[in-house]
Amino acid sequence: MALIKKFRIKSFKKINSIIEFKNISLSYGNRLILDNINFKINEGQIFGMLGPNGVGKSTIFNLITGLINPKHGIIKINGEDVTDYPIYLRTKKFKVGYVPQYGGYFHDLTLLDNLKAISEIVIDNKNLRQERIDYLLAKFELENVKNIKAKFLSGGQKKKCVIALALLSEPKVLLLDECFAALDVLTIKMLQEIIVNLQQENKITICICDHQARDLLAVVDSAMILSNCKIIAQDTPSNLVKNINAKNAYFGESFKFN
Repeated sequence: MALIKKFRIKSFKKINSIIEFKNISLSYGNRLILDNINFKINEGQIFGMLGPNGVGKSTIFNLITGLINPKHGIIKINGEDVTDYPIYLRTKKFKVGYVPQYGGYFHDLTLLDNLKAISEIVIDNKNLRQERIDYLLAKFELENVKNIKAKFLSGGQKKKCVIALALLSEPKVLLLDECFAALDVLTIKMLQEIIVNLQQENKITICICDHQARDLLAVVDSAMILSNCKIIAQDTPSNLVKNINAKNAYFGESFKFN
């Protein structure tokens, strides 16, 4: 498999963690989901999360956005403790954008009307709204489908639409939940190129969780494996697939990356 990413950020001249989890634990009732986990996502990095179903990947996104709060531990964004901050404050103050696995758009509105509706919420300056919309339509090559209702768009067009909606507010951090799920090979390659370009051209820090391990590893700088409520391995893609703990818990012996 040819690598999508031409370079990987393995070290940073100035290390600045934009997301940090310190001793985070979370349970749903009597079921432990995350057990004292610690990790950092550095500014400008593309970071990946892998693991079996139900291991807590989407839960981590919900913790970052503030949809849920941990039982124990501290969540920091840009060095500031945001553990008790509401969703709107994390979005506005810290510029966190989120692309859900399903939905994320108004089904009966056109693609253009979706962009207009969200722009009225996230862009205060009326004069800048259309400018930003035009920029995103051009960036994602969506001009020719802008007047089509979102529910009639193809899978790839819907994914572009939702990412464009998340980018309206010019986020510094973009969370992508299962972004490669149920997409064909060409659409996945298109999406991979979009993700890498967002890092290179827009300097956005990106965090991806997915079950498509090869597709995820092709674009990330670093990734971690979650299993049994813990982080069992974290490294660059080439090192991660060789890690014995990662092999035993997730990849297996036959997994090939490139």
